Amino acid sequence: QVPLVESGGGLVQAGGSLRLSCAASGRTISTYTMAWFRQAPGKEREFVAGIRWNGSITSYADTVKGRFTISRDNAKNTVYLQMNSLRPEDTAVYYCNRRTVTRNLLGWGQGTQVTVSS
Repeated sequence: QVPLVESGGGLVQAGGSLRLSCAASGRTISTYTMAWFRQAPGKEREFVAGIRWNGSITSYADTVKGRFTISRDNAKNTVYLQMNSLRPEDTAVYYCNRRTVTRNLLGWGQGTQVTVSS
């Protein structure tokens, strides 16, 4: 297992910005396609954004396209999510993990809470 630690969440007003970080320890994630997911209260965890191991390809959920940007620094073993123009519906706990089939997922971290007030 590769411990994943998400950070950078907080309370922000609608229209504001946050930058999330996902740091891995103990083992490199530099060869993995990584992704951010989020889970709002009473809802299932959903895909937000993904990035190929070398950063050459990124993908986004339609709900965040044009507002969020995923990036990575393999030298720091870290993945980022820049979130701009935040909306109340972006409120959720945000997690990172591999973008892969369930059996190959890394252990889920504790996530980081993002709360957007209207």
